[in-house]
Amino acid sequence: MIHPTAIIDASAVIADDVSIGPFTIIGADVEIDAGCEIGSHVVIKGPTKIGKNNRIFQFASIGEEPQDKKYKGEATLLEIGDNNLIRESVTINRGTVQGGGITKVGSDNWIMAYVHIAHDCIIGNDNIFANNASLAGHVIIDDFVILGGFTLVSQFNYLGSYSFSAMGSVISRNVPPYVLVSGHMAKPVGINVEGLRRRQFTDTQIKNIRKAYKYIYRSGLRLEEARQNLGAIKQDAGELDMLTAFLGKQEGGIIR
Repeated sequence: MIHPTAIIDASAVIADDVSIGPFTIIGADVEIDAGCEIGSHVVIKGPTKIGKNNRIFQFASIGEEPQDKKYKGEATLLEIGDNNLIRESVTINRGTVQGGGITKVGSDNWIMAYVHIAHDCIIGNDNIFANNASLAGHVIIDDFVILGGFTLVSQFNYLGSYSFSAMGSVISRNVPPYVLVSGHMAKPVGINVEGLRRRQFTDTQIKNIRKAYKYIYRSGLRLEEARQNLGAIKQDAGELDMLTAFLGKQEGGIIR
């Protein structure tokens, strides 16, 4: 059902069963796939592609121009996957040419009210961003990450899978997989044990991850030395593969 007060550009491609609420504006070059529910007073600008079964609540701003002075009106893209929940007043901007031309949000994410996702961010799947979390430009977030309310992530940072930030954290460095951070500025305070248990990690796997954390953060070793030492426990611990891969490609440094 499309409410009669909604304004939809003639070039927009909208699946037949999409619901669009009152006073919503759908701009040019927007594609919305089947099963989506768009609330009232939402603004969606293109080029934007939205997958299946997404719910977007009132007053969200989706696909607006990037907040970057280098942007000169280029036709950059926002791409959103399937089954995302995007709550009230969320803002998600398109990419910039300099950042690859695309902002991307994966599938099955829970994005709470007033979250901001800036230009050129790449978001994976099954993440939870609590109210007022904000991502600056060029942030990468893998899968199963939880950002506590009012978390701030500065530009060009990378958060690995299963990491967790406490409420009000200010993140200015890359966060490895499994690591829990807290504070202003955020510091590592352990591993995301509860999150791992909820995702069916075994006690043995959690023990191996905790041991790896100690090598990285409590051994006094340089990062490369710590990464090499992980080989001692990695042979029979496949859960450490993503951690060692993450550490092996760091350029900006990890949070320490």
